[in-house]
Amino acid sequence: MSDYIRIYDLEVYANHGVYKEENVLGQKFLFSLELEVDMRKAGISDDLKDSINYGEVCQSIHEYARTHTFQLLECLAESVARMLLMKYREIVSLKLEIKKPWAPVGLPLDTVSIEITRKRHKVYLSIGSNMGDKKAYLDGALKELEEHPMIQVEKCSDYLITAPYGGVEQDDFLNACLEISTVLWPEELLEALHKIEGHADRKREIHWGPRTLDLDILFYDDWIMDTADLIIPHKEIPLRDFVLTPLAEIAPEFVHPVLKKNILQLKEELEQ
Repeated sequence: MSDYIRIYDLEVYANHGVYKEENVLGQKFLFSLELEVDMRKAGISDDLKDSINYGEVCQSIHEYARTHTFQLLECLAESVARMLLMKYREIVSLKLEIKKPWAPVGLPLDTVSIEITRKRHKVYLSIGSNMGDKKAYLDGALKELEEHPMIQVEKCSDYLITAPYGGVEQDDFLNACLEISTVLWPEELLEALHKIEGHADRKREIHWGPRTLDLDILFYDDWIMDTADLIIPHKEIPLRDFVLTPLAEIAPEFVHPVLKKNILQLKEELEQ
């Protein structure tokens, strides 16, 4: 069962458009939203704190659209959707339509509009280090993730000392797993993780070799993807105790979308 709050044609006068005159003079935009939320608790308590304040949502859209400038409606919509999803955790998903009734097309029309649907994504990450101050590298990466405007860290496992994997002689690792929620797409998230690794002076010289910091995407919702740059779920998950042990701590019942087994089952099979 899904519950929705709908907002129709919130009028905002703002400065968005490809043409200079649109950015300088401004024009009218109409925002309509369908917010998927859970209303059961508010329906019983009759207390606003158990729901989402749609008046506050309208104010947030109004302020954001007035204080930012975009050339394309597509970019305006994406940015507003991300802002709302990161600001209001009560929103499960949203559908956003933006109308531009004064679009400069030189022909009579009622309005031009675009519509997008977006949600936050649940992601599991593996994090490890086996060079220098390992704990400091993991702590630093965790801090950068927590400070990222498009990422929220939901859970972090205990840090685990593990033997190196892959046959390269090197020091023991310090490993952990994280659950995050994010509005970033997989490729965008991978780029953000690589930047964090870069801040730790990560070098990719030896496959499975020593590293100051290693950040891997294990699962992204229940998505299955295989590209030149990114494979989800991570192929090594069923073979890595240093992944399954901390992951079982924070997500024991999460089901591998390919193997159709939860993390505890995969851990038990590896131990056997």
